[in-house]
Amino acid sequence: MNKSHVLGPLLVGVTGMSNPLMAQEDAATLDAVQVWGTEVHTSSVDLDDEAIAIRQSDHISDLLRPLPGVDVGGAHSLNQRITIRSMDDKDLNITIDGANQNNYMYHHMGNLQINTNILKSAEIAVGNNSVVNGGLGGAVRFKTKSADELLMPGQQVGAHLKYTFNSNASQSYSATGYGNITDSIDILGYYNLIERDNFEVGGGEIRDFQDNVVPGTDGTVRGLEGELDDALIKLGWDITEGQRLVLGYETYTDEGDYSYRPDMGLSTDLAIAVGLNTPLEFPTEYTRDTLTLNYDVEVGESTFFETTVFQNTSEFWRDESGLSQSTAGFIAASAAITQGEADNTGIKILGKTEIDGTITHGLVYGLDSVKYETNYRSQPLSGGLVESNEEATDSALYIEDKIGFGNGISVTPGVRYSVYDIESTVVTETYDDVTGALALEYEAANGFSARASTTQLFKGPELGEIFVGAGIDDAPNPDIEAETGYNHELFFGFQEAAWSLDQFSMGITFFQTEIDGYIYDYAASQTTGFSGKDNVGDMTNEGYEAYIGFDYRNLSVLWTYARANSELSAFAEYSYLQGARLDREQGNSRSLSVDYFVASRDLNLHWDMQLVNDLPAGADLDGASFDNAKEGYMVHNISLRWTPAQWEGLDLTLGVDNLFDEYYASQSSRTGLSKHPLFGDLFLLDYEPGRNVKVSVGYRF
Repeated sequence: MNKSHVLGPLLVGVTGMSNPLMAQEDAATLDAVQVWGTEVHTSSVDLDDEAIAIRQSDHISDLLRPLPGVDVGGAHSLNQRITIRSMDDKDLNITIDGANQNNYMYHHMGNLQINTNILKSAEIAVGNNSVVNGGLGGAVRFKTKSADELLMPGQQVGAHLKYTFNSNASQSYSATGYGNITDSIDILGYYNLIERDNFEVGGGEIRDFQDNVVPGTDGTVRGLEGELDDALIKLGWDITEGQRLVLGYETYTDEGDYSYRPDMGLSTDLAIAVGLNTPLEFPTEYTRDTLTLNYDVEVGESTFFETTVFQNTSEFWRDESGLSQSTAGFIAASAAITQGEADNTGIKILGKTEIDGTITHGLVYGLDSVKYETNYRSQPLSGGLVESNEEATDSALYIEDKIGFGNGISVTPGVRYSVYDIESTVVTETYDDVTGALALEYEAANGFSARASTTQLFKGPELGEIFVGAGIDDAPNPDIEAETGYNHELFFGFQEAAWSLDQFSMGITFFQTEIDGYIYDYAASQTTGFSGKDNVGDMTNEGYEAYIGFDYRNLSVLWTYARANSELSAFAEYSYLQGARLDREQGNSRSLSVDYFVASRDLNLHWDMQLVNDLPAGADLDGASFDNAKEGYMVHNISLRWTPAQWEGLDLTLGVDNLFDEYYASQSSRTGLSKHPLFGDLFLLDYEPGRNVKVSVGYRF
């Protein structure tokens, strides 16, 4: 196996707008998969499947945290929360095989549940830099593996088995079978089981805000024990050369006796459970069922269409009957069996046409239409059934054209027409807008590139949070407006074989995102007395991302740096929020990855480090109420992967995550100290696992 190249094609720069289909085309022309990993394509750096496989990722953070401007909050399996430039997943366009995943299910959990093992690729647009994506902060497109991409040349049937042991504290088993039914029809079947126990934090002690050990704790985080099952079946049909149809069905289940508030950490969960005399853990189940139909077709030599039809259903169920034992009457009265459901149904058609000539054109065009339906159902132990539902439809038409002048200079104008129709407790309204984008790019023959871009933003108000009533208790606000604004970016980069290196790459992106009429779910007007979801001001988020990397023989090194600072210019009636930052904002972060391939031993060695600076206390949106300063941290991970040539198909991976047993929480997770009239101090710290030894054995037949 070749060494791990952690630096992918960077000429499009950190803005990644020059060709939205670039990653799709690259994926279609890859050689047969050599390792059971996931490729990660971002608008700044690319990580190939070997660079990801060696990390033994079992959480989405293992895939995405090495990337500048991207983080994943939440250590609990229910609390995977992607952030891009401090903007959380509600402001991102997230899809799996083209199916939209955005569901505001519950504010104590993340809005995305996915198992990394079956992923073929993750394509990430850091920031919204194209009319193709929509949304405010960027896009994340996950793709699962397919049989036609896994079969080796001349192979008709294949299989992959894998076992992973984590000392802190889980194990997983997966089995995949794939093959050709006929010359034109292929099938893949996949199943993965993860058995999770309660992990131990770094240092082996759970401490409070004063750095004292929390009474009744032993360093183990309760409320994590459970099982995660994920199964996928995909049937592919090559109708003709250049024409393919894929039908896929995935079912995902995460169940266990979980903490009531998965995002707040054990210290807070204990304080509330003791204060209210309620259980610490509750029987919980989250399920996601996704049906997709993807149709790809080449029309002539210069036009390509990709069509996706999908139906995605997510359900969150919890037995809260244990609340009946509470000494607080209002809590006991709320004991119930509660369920929330989100259905996303949609169609997407994306086309691309290349026109050659003295002046070239790269047209990208298409339409999206997604209907979101939410339902809430609660059966109290005493009282009648409570139900509620809301719905919204988000549709758009778009076109952009990369116009090349043959001298390295290109300009990319684009236009998008969006219509957002919502029927909710907060508002029943149809919002529409025409937004545009314009980019100017220069690519020199010596490897230098530069790019400047501006993209207009548009996003209608979200549906209500599902698991607390799907809007049943929301305050009506018929005057709420859609969020609009601009994302400006400037990129400079260089990529070339220089100074005796096989490859040298560096780049920096400066960005400024302006969101006019920023919507805050917990607004409290100082003039009208209104409390609920409203436009509270204009949010500015600015900063930069940088990277330097090189490949030299069997050595690959990548360094990244990211900084984002947000600030709200509040409207007069919300002046108490003046200067507030986004709650998920991080301190300045940097990462360093080093990979070395020992060719004589078929051995890949890896070390990576992430260093995040402290973030001082300051006004924010929805953060800790008493002290929201965030502590910095440094985490090291090491691993080695052996793929012996004499036993083709076998791979053994050994690694240690959090090598020095750091006690920390991601700054994209809940952190800080809040004061509560019933419970006193609530130390919000969504602890990450301490030192974890990981061993994986995989075999491909």
